[in-house]
Amino acid sequence: MNLQKELTLPCGAKLSNRIAKSAMSENMSPKHHGPTTSLIHAYERWANGGAGLILTGNIMIDGRAIAEPGNVLVEDKSDFELLKKWANVVKDTGLHLWPQINHPGRQAIGVINQEVVAPSSIMTKVKGMSAFFKQPRALTEDEIWNIIHRFANTATILKEAGFTGVQIHGAHGYLISQFLSPLVNHRKDQWGGSFENRARFVLEVYRAIREKVGKNFPVGIKINSADFQRGGFTEDESIEVVKLLGAEGMDLIEVSGGTYERPIMLGADIKKSTKEREAYFLDYVKKARKFLNTPLMLTGGFRTVATMENALVEGALDIVGIARPFAVYPDIPNRIFEGKLTHLDSARPKTGIKALDSSGFVDIKWHEIQIHRLGAGKSPKPNLSAYSTLSYNLSLMFKKLMLGRSFKRSI
Repeated sequence: MNLQKELTLPCGAKLSNRIAKSAMSENMSPKHHGPTTSLIHAYERWANGGAGLILTGNIMIDGRAIAEPGNVLVEDKSDFELLKKWANVVKDTGLHLWPQINHPGRQAIGVINQEVVAPSSIMTKVKGMSAFFKQPRALTEDEIWNIIHRFANTATILKEAGFTGVQIHGAHGYLISQFLSPLVNHRKDQWGGSFENRARFVLEVYRAIREKVGKNFPVGIKINSADFQRGGFTEDESIEVVKLLGAEGMDLIEVSGGTYERPIMLGADIKKSTKEREAYFLDYVKKARKFLNTPLMLTGGFRTVATMENALVEGALDIVGIARPFAVYPDIPNRIFEGKLTHLDSARPKTGIKALDSSGFVDIKWHEIQIHRLGAGKSPKPNLSAYSTLSYNLSLMFKKLMLGRSFKRSI
């Protein structure tokens, strides 16, 4: 089975198989944004599931820029012992655990951040949810360099804690994605305007990290195939970015697509024929493969083992990324390798409220609850309704945002 084959990355590190648990938002951190034992328990479940690569949800690099109330923050060593315990879940397994490091830019929830920054002062507008965001302030030159160094600082701390690599989040409309998009980046200096200027930020982030962690430590990135917004980051520009990153020595490029404003990554607005074919961004990956030998990982839409195998056989990609199904089936790889699983059911809980359902909010929060159950030592609850999800998360958000303290409730 091709899914069971080992893969050697450009830095020399080896992945034991071709299945990766892609990043999902866990939102399990308390008010101070440190990791928790429940979060670590969830990753223990995944570590026992057999994925060659396990990617964490968003880890913030700057305490002044938190995407969501429950995000983990790593900007110093204040939670270093818990970070070491988290990294230790893959010890002696032969598996990799890479934290996904990120700055949200304008896609930070407004009420939990004193101010929001972005390449330019252009607000995030999500239908039915724009009230969660605030007008961002354009970053200064010094602030841009400070954020670049913060990416490198966080990566260094995580390496010292024992994680086996890091992934830069450069997709889904977060800060790196914002710099790349001419729709959001209206700067007139060296960080905006031409494609070369808009791509400068992501290249400098990678270079700063590589300088700190060394040539033998895996560094990957998640990048958009496109923003799928008129006037935004295009597929042709994305191909050029991955060519630049490949030439710089990036170890693994994960392909996704979309932003909060156009959540293609959640299956929103995906054509029926594409969903049935699976692998939402496969055509893009095939194009990218013609220009680079850097290992490619594709996440989005894989639901049958046959499609996963065929994608690897075709040679367009090297790693199959799976995200949401891991919240319900934490041992997907083991089940596949043992011949017990050939198809992954895709839960799509809906409220019937179009604005909510199209935003992906309920879908994300439904899967977060399943992750919380894993962290609590419980089994996933596939029959959980959309309205139960909404009720739980609204009450949780109210407690965290308005009362400023962690809140626990039976899930």
